[in-house]
Amino acid sequence: MDVGFVGLGVMGLPMARHLQHAGHRLHLWARRPQSVAPFAGSDAVVHDSPAALAAATDVAFSVVTGSADVERLALGADGLIHGARPGWVQVDMSTIAPASARRIAAALEARGAAMLDAPVSGGAQGAQDATLAIMVGGSADVLERLRPLLTCLGRTIVHVGDSGAGQVAKACNQMIMVAAIEACAEAMHLANAHGVDLAAVRSALLGGSAASRVLEVMGERMVRRDFTAGIESRLHHKDFGILMDEAARLGAPLPIAAQVWQQLNALMAGGGGRDDTSSLLRVLEASTTEQSARS
Repeated sequence: MDVGFVGLGVMGLPMARHLQHAGHRLHLWARRPQSVAPFAGSDAVVHDSPAALAAATDVAFSVVTGSADVERLALGADGLIHGARPGWVQVDMSTIAPASARRIAAALEARGAAMLDAPVSGGAQGAQDATLAIMVGGSADVLERLRPLLTCLGRTIVHVGDSGAGQVAKACNQMIMVAAIEACAEAMHLANAHGVDLAAVRSALLGGSAASRVLEVMGERMVRRDFTAGIESRLHHKDFGILMDEAARLGAPLPIAAQVWQQLNALMAGGGGRDDTSSLLRVLEASTTEQSARS
């Protein structure tokens, strides 16, 4: 197939390569010319606008940062919609607000085209290994038509429901995951306050009912104090902004998520937005230092 791809960042670059290696012809558009440099010398086609990319493809994948970015990409003056035709599909794998996904889907449907909101979980490593979990909202028939493409990218592909449902599932995923990161940070902080070896505590916990992928990965980063970003914490902060807005709109109490949101806010205020989310540990440490200074 002729497959478009927009968003060649940490996640998007390996995903686009998987599609190319599977034999599909890539069509690319990027705001920054250097983003397409890894495909120089291949048969990938670079277009000068999203509209031109859509006109040349059967389906286009997008992995960009926020709701406004995806809406501009899809519906802007030179957006994908202007090259869309009946049967064409946008598969947006960004993490955005459910309402944004529904607006884009409705606009494309009016043109006879379609959209799947298909956010992912698994991080950069999952993108590199093609083991992502993909949560899909939109037409089940469209999903089945494109499933062979999605299997190039992920191991678990679940149709959650109508347009926007994939984004709802992703919000739930982020709530659980980042709350678990905060719990790991608090556990490491308590162990450190007692002067207990953090590596030993983590090893003990991994052998019990507290074991989790988050404790395995993020706990190790906390033990080693390696806060180099796997995924920058500002992106989790952005995701929590979406889900807290949804909670306020729906009147749905999310007390634990609200506390984690405040910790993420403190991390952003402290300049940690480009660090890994495991640096939530440093927010706790900073609070302890401030309390000690006051006493």
